[in-house]
Amino acid sequence: MPGTFNFSASPFDCLTADEQRLVQASTDIAYFPEGATILAPGAQPGHLFILIKGFVQQSEDGEIVATYGPDDNFDGRGLMSGRASSRFVAAEEVVAYQLPRQAVSDLIAGNATFSALLFSDLSNKLGALAERQSRHQLQSLTMARVNQAFVRTPCVVDADTSVLDVVRQFQAWRTATVLVRDRRVAPPAMGIFTVTGLQRAILDGTALDRLAVRALASFSLITVRPTDQLADALALMIRHKVHRVVVAEDGQITGVLEALDLFSFLSNHSYLINIQIQDARDVPGLQRAAAQITRLIGLLYRGGTKVNSIARLVRELNAKLFERTWQLVAPPDLVANSCLFVMGSEGRGEQLLKTDQDNGLVLRDGYAASVDVAGVCRRFSAALADFGYPPCPGQIMVSNSHWRQSVAGFSQTARLWLVAPTPDGLMDLAVFLDAHAVGGDAALLEQVRTAVYEMTADNDATLARFASAINAFGDGGAWWSRLLFLGGPDREALDIKKAGTFPLVHGIRSLALAHRISATSTAERVDALVAGGHLPEKLAEALLDSLHFFMELKLKTGLHKLDTGQALSNDIQVDKLSSLDRDLLKDTLAVVRQFKALLNQRFHLEAL
Repeated sequence: MPGTFNFSASPFDCLTADEQRLVQASTDIAYFPEGATILAPGAQPGHLFILIKGFVQQSEDGEIVATYGPDDNFDGRGLMSGRASSRFVAAEEVVAYQLPRQAVSDLIAGNATFSALLFSDLSNKLGALAERQSRHQLQSLTMARVNQAFVRTPCVVDADTSVLDVVRQFQAWRTATVLVRDRRVAPPAMGIFTVTGLQRAILDGTALDRLAVRALASFSLITVRPTDQLADALALMIRHKVHRVVVAEDGQITGVLEALDLFSFLSNHSYLINIQIQDARDVPGLQRAAAQITRLIGLLYRGGTKVNSIARLVRELNAKLFERTWQLVAPPDLVANSCLFVMGSEGRGEQLLKTDQDNGLVLRDGYAASVDVAGVCRRFSAALADFGYPPCPGQIMVSNSHWRQSVAGFSQTARLWLVAPTPDGLMDLAVFLDAHAVGGDAALLEQVRTAVYEMTADNDATLARFASAINAFGDGGAWWSRLLFLGGPDREALDIKKAGTFPLVHGIRSLALAHRISATSTAERVDALVAGGHLPEKLAEALLDSLHFFMELKLKTGLHKLDTGQALSNDIQVDKLSSLDRDLLKDTLAVVRQFKALLNQRFHLEAL
């Protein structure tokens, strides 16, 4: 066969050199005209097909369930079971490689990852993929550059400043290091004095208010450039037995890199961001921390961290950022008598890159604010926008009075959502069910949440209308038939939220509401539903695997869009995906279809 077999396509990208040679020696090329049936239900496959050109549609009971394009393969499961369960038809002229059953069997026997990626269920495929990524994709963070770490802004004092005044500066600037400028020489010399020098200052015997810092500063600076690797900076610290280096470029000092910050960067970047947030003295001071969160997401993802772990970390950092922003914008009295909360994917702990603001404010009943609460909330929303969190198109923000009410007011609003449901009201209810407190008195939010669940009667009609939103965007599975047009000018993008994430998340949310489960994250809701016997365990596992895959796919494309200056969206260009991601996308959308069928039966949605 020709030597053009694409060994970069999944699952062949995990083969050894000897296994690749086996494929090269065993594969032939087959041709099928448009409309030809390649495999029929019940047929005994003799080969694994790997498409070179054209598209093949897989159908079951007359319904198209998947479409395969170049570099995709089929039917691994049928080949191993000895019987095809679906019909595979050439949707246009097809040219494909044929890999015989015996060669496939040999590859499966010798390569567990190939076996899992070829015909295992979704969970095993993702497990094999995670194992492979941990072996091949982890990157050493010591290859990062100095300017990617937390470089502290330099604090400079004159050499004649007393040590006592320097200590006061330590406290005011929240630092343990100052640079010392000695103007007695030309050009002025620059030295460094740290909190560890206080011991020598005390032992000097001179009163600290009369001891100039010049006498104890070190004027032999150890410097690195912003573009130097962190590994080199660490080596300098070890060589010179120092705990910090000065960052300078062309003689201009730009900051100080502390050993603690360097080690924290290598082990846990979130620690540094949290310090930046807590130390911020004004809203502009929080902007750098907000930007660092996005950088952290990219570093963790490219370093092999699981997407659900990244999401949990981002939730905590965002919560700290929002809380600190609220503390800086709102007076203490308002903070104490209110609860700031987030909703949507942020509330569920499934947010990654910055998307729309979804937040609200519960005020204590009877609280009479001495400030313009509406004005404070507008400033808060504007601050988040400056941080890169776009305003919500639906105005689900504290700057909208509908999402800024007292406990009694919110409870009354929730009563209307349930007693007199409208499409907008049910949407608001869905958003509110994900509410998570991030600032102020969390008990106020819990009072409203408790009222919502107390009013959730066994009203099958309301629950059915609430759950019916899973069908609002049609069947994501049918979308695959449009893959035929990927090469043309009218090619379509897949909205991953409409096709996958929303029906999955809202379906779980609907079941949680029906069984009065107050958890806010999808994973916690799934666990509670399984524990209560309301959701099959195997399906629950597949649902969470699918959710995490959707999140990872959206993150991967989102990071690419940020790198290339594009606006973030839910659109996925399937023709740009790897064969592995396309394969996993087919599997996860199939899980969503299965779940929607269960929900349609559970809530009798066919009657609506």
